[in-house]
Amino acid sequence: MASDDPKTLVSTDWLEAHLKDPDLRILDASWYLPDAGRDPRAEYERAHILGARFFDIDAIADTRSGLPHMAPPPEMFISRMRAMGIGDGHQVVVYDGAGLFSAARVWWTFRLMGKSDVAVLDGGFPKWLAEGRPVEDMPPIVRDRHMTIQRQHHLVRDVTQVAAAAKLGDHAIIDARSPGRFKGDEPEPRPGLRSGHIPGALNVPFKTLQNADGTMKVPAALRGVFEAAGVDLKKPAITTCGSGVSAAILSLALERIGKKDHSLYDGSWAEWGMYGDLKVEKG
Repeated sequence: MASDDPKTLVSTDWLEAHLKDPDLRILDASWYLPDAGRDPRAEYERAHILGARFFDIDAIADTRSGLPHMAPPPEMFISRMRAMGIGDGHQVVVYDGAGLFSAARVWWTFRLMGKSDVAVLDGGFPKWLAEGRPVEDMPPIVRDRHMTIQRQHHLVRDVTQVAAAAKLGDHAIIDARSPGRFKGDEPEPRPGLRSGHIPGALNVPFKTLQNADGTMKVPAALRGVFEAAGVDLKKPAITTCGSGVSAAILSLALERIGKKDHSLYDGSWAEWGMYGDLKVEKG
């Protein structure tokens, strides 16, 4: 089990021990691909960790973009978080119903907004339930809390920046999708997208960073996974995936091994795979 760090990853033991802390705020950030057939909000309403709020990554997003759940504008983020009773001075813990999936995206979003006191629950809701820990079906009592943010522009990359990085080869571009999608052997779950990957990208499927129980591997093992995939950890990293969700798991893993110079390609393959003038590699 990975060591607890309130800025990256905490265990179910840690969270249960801190449930009554007055400045703790818990977020259920469950989200699933359309073909999963799961309704995260309905699941939240049936049962969630005590005091948890529901964070909808499709709603708390840049709705002006045609791409899925792009990072929200700062003013929207502040407004939504205040309405959820989350603000300055809070320790945030994020979990999801898959174990360790979309929670990392919300962790990254908070970091993008300059909030560092945020951690992902290792193993998520499945581990919490398997251990018989307390749940409820009532929404929490919310009190408004002031929030200030400072957007960390270095944590996000757009398509122009990624295209330049791919051409120059001066970044390690790491793709979290499955090997079949990365190689172009499997179709994309979103219609109209080409198959393959960004030229020069390396494949580190997000599942390879996890143990059998859905928890994240210890830092030494994480480093080994990146190195086995050919990632040059001396280069600054850009993480990518299908739509910017599982890429954040790579970002979380890089943070866990002490690598600070990483950013996330927010548009990911939902954007790159859509434009015919961007080169694609297969195999």
